[in-house]
Amino acid sequence: MRTPGRHKRYKLKSEINVVPYIDVMLVLLIIFMVTTPMLNNSVDVQLPQSDAKSLQQKKDPVLVSVLQDGQLYLTLSGAKRELVDADTLKLKVGAFVRENPQVNVLVGGDERGSYGGVFKVLADLQAAGVAKVGLMGQPGPSDEPGKSASHGRK
Repeated sequence: MRTPGRHKRYKLKSEINVVPYIDVMLVLLIIFMVTTPMLNNSVDVQLPQSDAKSLQQKKDPVLVSVLQDGQLYLTLSGAKRELVDADTLKLKVGAFVRENPQVNVLVGGDERGSYGGVFKVLADLQAAGVAKVGLMGQPGPSDEPGKSASHGRK
């Protein structure tokens, strides 16, 4: 006679092992997290106009003007404006800032010019040892005094 405990029949398991699927999903999640910021390289940016007040300065600032065609003009603390090239700009501004570390350096670029020209000037000023650089702009039109002109943008 057979004893019921000796010959057990194993039941079929109908479970799915989900561990490999979780691993695949985590790898895909990491891939998407890394590649998504790279897809958004060009963004249409409309810079706002501002009604901010000008800063009060103790000394005349160093002004660097970048024209539409890329020409550079330098005005050192109230002196006459002069046409310079990139190397001369680095030398003169670097020497002036070393003598007067508290002086403000402002860059003004023509709005019809390329952004690359202004960016190159900023990199040159950094190479010359200028720690802080400000960008100049024109005040925007305002509808009411004291309120910013948003033109429907939020």
